[in-house]
Amino acid sequence: MIDHEQHISTDNARAGSVEHVVRYVLGISLALAVIAMLLVLWR
Repeated sequence: MIDHEQHISTDNARAGSVEHVVRYVLGISLALAVIAMLLVLWR
């Protein structure tokens, strides 16, 4: 049996969203984690 290649469009191949919301969420959560650790270590 011969398997044929299946070509799908870029939009259909993407599993995630196109927006950069994840980048903002990661940046904000990293900043909050650093601030929280600084507060814990400072006290």
